Amino acid sequence: MNRSKDARAERSITADPGADFLQLDTSDAPRGGLTDWLAGRLREAVADGRLPAGGRLPATRVLAAELGVSRGVVTDAYRRLTEEGRLAGRGRGGTVVVADPAPPAPVTPAPVTPAPAPHSPAPHSPAPPDRVAPELFRGEPDAEVFDLLRGTPARIDLTPGRPDLTAFPRAAWLRAERAVLDGLAAHDLGYGDVRGTPELRLAVTRWLARNRGVRADPDEVLVVAGTAQALALLGRALGRTGVTEVAVEDPGSLGARQHLAHWLDATPPVPVDAEGVRVDMLRATGAPAVLLTPAHQYPTGVVLGGERRRELQRWAGEGGLVIEDDYDAEHRYDRPPLPALRAVLPEQVCYAGSVSKLLAPALRTGWLLVPPRLRAAVLEAKRFADLGNPVLPQLVLARLMESGGLERHLRLLRRRHRRRRDAMIAAVRTHLPGATLHGAAAGLHLMVTLPPGAHGSDTELAAAALAHGVKVHPLSWHTRLPYPPGLVLGYAAGAPGEIEEGIAVLGRLTRR
Repeated sequence: MNRSKDARAERSITADPGADFLQLDTSDAPRGGLTDWLAGRLREAVADGRLPAGGRLPATRVLAAELGVSRGVVTDAYRRLTEEGRLAGRGRGGTVVVADPAPPAPVTPAPVTPAPAPHSPAPHSPAPPDRVAPELFRGEPDAEVFDLLRGTPARIDLTPGRPDLTAFPRAAWLRAERAVLDGLAAHDLGYGDVRGTPELRLAVTRWLARNRGVRADPDEVLVVAGTAQALALLGRALGRTGVTEVAVEDPGSLGARQHLAHWLDATPPVPVDAEGVRVDMLRATGAPAVLLTPAHQYPTGVVLGGERRRELQRWAGEGGLVIEDDYDAEHRYDRPPLPALRAVLPEQVCYAGSVSKLLAPALRTGWLLVPPRLRAAVLEAKRFADLGNPVLPQLVLARLMESGGLERHLRLLRRRHRRRRDAMIAAVRTHLPGATLHGAAAGLHLMVTLPPGAHGSDTELAAAALAHGVKVHPLSWHTRLPYPPGLVLGYAAGAPGEIEEGIAVLGRLTRR
């Protein structure tokens, strides 16, 4: 029996209207036809390979909760595909795909033309050993500023980019590690494939297909030591192909800009507004490539709008290259998932992601997908950088991803992060009533712009806060073009009470 009812009755009033799984968004479903719509989307995903044979689907109650629909809608959709021979129930093993998709057309890598060696700027001179904490915020931040800030003790750390390390799934990781070691042969302990283990590259393609709408072959995936190495490899490879400029968003990540600037001649700034990067201003720079955070712009939190995406597609179609840093797109709370740019522009996008915000930065594990014309140059840069990532953590991570453990962990994090985000929003409204909040729908941080005259410059406020035991990022670290003063505040790693106390300190400082 088709249990589809009026769409309004089937959707929860508190649930998000979409799921990471296949980027399903119930607002796309016709009125009263949720089951037909869901079955059709699943059927398409099996046919085109996003759901490969052997892949496991989410439990019906889990997917129903994420979509905000009744469990019967999901159960009926699964039943239809089971009757068609596309799915099969395996008891405690869940529902799995049993139909094979049509084989994809082979991709022939384009030859890479050798070019002169990349530019290497002069190294920074080391910071003075007697540099004290408040001096971190004086002058232009240098390459050591993040190391120094991390090493400075504080009662409350509200710096952005910090996941909740206490939530690391130790028990699940240990189970996966034991399973890997039990099945490991002696020869598996030798040097691995410089591209990464086949197991992790396959797991990454399935993860990206389910959660980010990206279809890729495992041979297209390069396992890297986080997004930082991905940017370094791209900087070196682009230099070899004659590209010496990559434009960056403004505001935009200081750390990402520093990594690119180390290898390239210039990183011209491009303004960001409420719709994302200004593509007209990108054209004006003349840069052949741009680094973007389109799913959740850092640090403003805006999502690249539909018209801007179309403008960017036109720019890329004329020969432009996009470096997509998908740094925390999985952490969304109040909006449906947006597919990655790589999903629609595979030939013009270099896609970088990692588990630093999902699990822990200490794993130093991420992935990079590049267009065929750059693969040989990027692979060469990786080979001569480190001969590949450590094999054992890759195998453990692959098992965690394929078992569904990583998605279970992500669901736990979302609930925790939502509470902490809400605590920070409430604290800002109470203690910084004149401030404007940005980027609350997703991510691990909020951007706050301050009213005129709140506390002089944002670097002075950050220095005063650090003197009172609270770490924050001044917004001006992440800008080069004129922009209002503000702060970038991380909430993922702090308990609600700690967040409230830290914001209260900032409020007292702004009122002085």
